[in-house]
Amino acid sequence: MTTFFKTAAIAFVLSATAATAQGYQAISDKATFLATLGDKNLSNRLYGVNLAVSPAGQIAGTGAGWEITGTWSWQNGYFCREMNWGGDPIPYNCQLVEFNGQEMRFTTDQGAGDSASFKLR
Repeated sequence: MTTFFKTAAIAFVLSATAATAQGYQAISDKATFLATLGDKNLSNRLYGVNLAVSPAGQIAGTGAGWEITGTWSWQNGYFCREMNWGGDPIPYNCQLVEFNGQEMRFTTDQGAGDSASFKLR
């Protein structure tokens, strides 16, 4: 995959919001995040993203057919992660996490940036 295409795909996935979805509640601690996630994966079928987020701080999955790996931690009320998507780094970023009973929404830059929503499957 070319770097340009990957960058465009990442930007597109990260900016995809569930604008019509209401009722999101912020998750502010690791225990609540893990309890909400349970043993499910984060999935956005429209963009072909499926991610497993382990309690041990690992991220693994695929996006648009390319492997995604990474690490995460919980810091000051935010999900902080860095990843690699098909050989291209996705820089470290701390994100606001919200849940509406069906989807988990991640908003970059501690809630000030782009959002992406994922179903729990």
